[in-house]
Amino acid sequence: MGILGGTFDPPHIGHLVVASEARWRLDLDELLLVVAHDPWQKSSTRQVTPPEIRLEMVEAAVVGHPGIVASRIELDRGGPSYMVDTVAELAPGAGSAVELTLIVGADTAAGLPSWHRARELASMVSLAVVGRNGETAGTAPIGWRAVPLEVPRIDVSSSEIRRRCEGGEPIDALVPPGVRSIIEARGLYGFRR
Repeated sequence: MGILGGTFDPPHIGHLVVASEARWRLDLDELLLVVAHDPWQKSSTRQVTPPEIRLEMVEAAVVGHPGIVASRIELDRGGPSYMVDTVAELAPGAGSAVELTLIVGADTAAGLPSWHRARELASMVSLAVVGRNGETAGTAPIGWRAVPLEVPRIDVSSSEIRRRCEGGEPIDALVPPGVRSIIEARGLYGFRR
């Protein structure tokens, strides 16, 4: 099983490309897009869309993508979102038959030592490290089992989509149609036609 966690504020085609490529290249039975309840590294620096709305968008994004599943595991647990807790819940105990691969960007991999209970998490998962914006996949910090994961370059980010919504610029090709519909219907990110 693969885990691609994130704020997904909003989810976009880049997330789907990474999820699809990871599932195929790593031969994963299932890949979870785990929506952070409280993305503690971001919520202190900017306003984050409520978690249920972000989950709704991820559910809309994965329609038509078999084996890629929106996960509410962190929403159900509540509080700050720590991947180590999520992994422990998905594969409890050392004898678990579930093999977990955490998919992270090269920029995120560099910051793994700052994560909550990082050493414990390193012992529980393998990493797939994705290069961002066409960069070569990075390396993981010492102590992590990791493989590089190359994916097609898709130059899009959630912050860019939020900016485009606020500026009245089109987002149609950057997000799945269901996500765009939710953004428009809820007036998220200052969306204007």
